[in-house]
Amino acid sequence: MTVLEEQVGIETPASGTWVLDRAHSSVEFVAKHLMVTKVRGSFAEFEGAIHVADRLEDSWAEATMKTSSISTGDAKRDGHLTSGDFLEIESFPEMTFKSTALKHVEDNRFEAMGDLSIKGVTKPVVLKVEYNGLGKSPWGNEVAFFSASTEINREDFGMTWNQALESGGVLVSKKVKIEIEAQATRS
Repeated sequence: MTVLEEQVGIETPASGTWVLDRAHSSVEFVAKHLMVTKVRGSFAEFEGAIHVADRLEDSWAEATMKTSSISTGDAKRDGHLTSGDFLEIESFPEMTFKSTALKHVEDNRFEAMGDLSIKGVTKPVVLKVEYNGLGKSPWGNEVAFFSASTEINREDFGMTWNQALESGGVLVSKKVKIEIEAQATRS
């Protein structure tokens, strides 16, 4: 049993760098439209790594998303999201996250505190992380599985465009939920 496993009481990935498998991972978001409907989107181009240390407090994660790879299934909406009203992809081609601390909550749940940078603005966020275990691929590679989520206020990152509704409320919610499903292999 490793020092990390003794700390958290569950089997953990071996120490080292675990790289996200883009073909089996996703970075998605959810925002409300017209105050009711959930609109989902994702980033097709991203990379990331989880650096597992012997001691939990020395572990960290990082990720980079290409803002031009945003997709909601609607070309017109995607065009608006890549414009200056939202992501302004010409000036800000990437969004990044880098954890600054990791805390074991209980069982397989953790909190990853870190810095999220969008559109040139960096703010602290807390990712709620679930470690979903280890497995082996058909090719014999050890694979670690994680789920993570957080909620941000998009206006904190300079994305303030909106439109008032005649019935009250606004067209696009300020709150955006970010959801990550990660399958990582040891490098």
